[in-house]
Amino acid sequence: MASTLLWVLSGVLLYSVVATALSARGFLPDWARVSGPITTLHTERGKAVLDWLARPKRFWRAWANVGLGITLVVMVGSFVLVIFSAVTILNRPSSTIITEPQDALVIPGVNQFLPLSVAPEIVLGLLVGLVVHEGGHGLLCRVEDISISSMGLALITLIPMGAFVEPDEEEQRNAERGPQTRMFAAGVTNNFAITVIAFALLFGPVVGSIGVVPGVHVGGALPGTPAADAGIGEGSVITGVAGQNVTNASDLDRALVDANRTVPVSLSNGTTTTVERSLVVTSAIKDGPTGLGTGATITAINGSPTHTESGFTAALENRSVATLRTENGSTTTAPMGAYASQITPDGPLANATGEGGEPVVVTRFAGERTPNTSALSDMLSQTNPGETVRVEAFVGGERTTQRVTLGENTQTGSGLVGVTGLQSGATGIAVDDFGIDAYPAAGFLAALGGEGGAGGSALTSVIVLLTLPFASVAAPGVSYNFAGFVGANVDFYTATGPLGFLGGGVFVLANVLFWVGWINLNLGFFNCVPTFPLDGGHILRTSTEAVVSRLPIGSRRSLTGAVTTAVSLTMLAALMLMIFGPSLLSG
Repeated sequence: MASTLLWVLSGVLLYSVVATALSARGFLPDWARVSGPITTLHTERGKAVLDWLARPKRFWRAWANVGLGITLVVMVGSFVLVIFSAVTILNRPSSTIITEPQDALVIPGVNQFLPLSVAPEIVLGLLVGLVVHEGGHGLLCRVEDISISSMGLALITLIPMGAFVEPDEEEQRNAERGPQTRMFAAGVTNNFAITVIAFALLFGPVVGSIGVVPGVHVGGALPGTPAADAGIGEGSVITGVAGQNVTNASDLDRALVDANRTVPVSLSNGTTTTVERSLVVTSAIKDGPTGLGTGATITAINGSPTHTESGFTAALENRSVATLRTENGSTTTAPMGAYASQITPDGPLANATGEGGEPVVVTRFAGERTPNTSALSDMLSQTNPGETVRVEAFVGGERTTQRVTLGENTQTGSGLVGVTGLQSGATGIAVDDFGIDAYPAAGFLAALGGEGGAGGSALTSVIVLLTLPFASVAAPGVSYNFAGFVGANVDFYTATGPLGFLGGGVFVLANVLFWVGWINLNLGFFNCVPTFPLDGGHILRTSTEAVVSRLPIGSRRSLTGAVTTAVSLTMLAALMLMIFGPSLLSG
């Protein structure tokens, strides 16, 4: 990745030097202008079309006024959200979706959440968004009798990055605040309009024509697990286990509880494969108490052969310490419970045990066995701050039993035992006797308003749509991001309903509508951030002028400049913190 980035940066630098030299020597035509790596191609063609479109001036002014009201609301929301996000990142750098600077770029293959498979749809969304955005500015310029110097295409080196409309600077500067403000809001208004149209079509006939193939949808098989060894992997759909039909993950779990070690598994393609179940460690903390690593196969617990998760759980039910034997014949003895990376200094457990900062394994809580982290979390959720409970824990391999007065979990209001860095599983290891990672096909379709969709407010729908491409980090328990109906996940869906006659074309249409709507929604939100040179910064200036002009003071221009500069710089600093803060502060 570093080598590729170096070549790209070298190419950009070379282009900038050569293009600047050619421009300085007059070798470039007048319609091509260079500023570093940015090249703009100017034309005056299309002005007649804008003049014709601008004829119903009252309509366009009314349209822009409605859009301006929406823009102002979004601007205020953007200001609050950006400040809140920046402060949160300062306190917890890992709390943001954008963990690397390149994740802020809408470039498939560079942004980790945007795969190359949807590059055509994303490029189309950007093209539509930029054309309607700049077209809105140009149209309102003509509605408000502001001349257009030129319009055209902007490129980074030779790669198109957007369109632009260049108003006559003097006429724009001399225009009244109202026309100026409507002109700046027009682009965002058009972006939001395209978003509404795209998502209305997506939520309506298109998603209504997509169904989920019955069965358990496999996003992938965990390495070294029985499912992977049996050839079950990405794109597989499990329809039967041990003679029982399965339509979802819950059916699969129930079928496996009653199944033997050797399990026949039916797939949607009509084939049947045999899975030889074994207990594989699918994740493990480094240098944990068990000493086991990912990929180890557990064959016995306390001398009793074990090859299933249910057998693993049953073997640990009444034992705080267990001896695990692996496939290679080695054994390890360790406390088995909820593992945390450290006892919180000055926390309830530290105060009771006299410890602090050490790793700990909690094996019993209030007299009940806690074989894993989930059990401890469930028990804590039923407690209240101030309760005193007996806790059995292992610190440094030594057992200690203490009465602990619980603190308060400020997020849930329940009791707090005082440990940090809780790891999933038992003593930091997670095991699986089958080994698939299910893809939430039905959940993603429901989020798009399809079968099983629960509805909800418009705001909820917007939040869901914005976060779908980041679902694996935005939604607890989800292992996959939703990039559209692409790749292996297409096999999990079927074309049905009113547009079923399109076959696979309905998925192409759904992808286009999703990404066009998503890109335009993000373009609209981003341009509403009140900082220059974004539209939000210009609207902030004209709005501030309108308010200051009514104040009984003499230095109105200075106050306007001070307010807009302060807000703009604050927003710019917060945006930079959002983009670069996680990687810098986490390091």
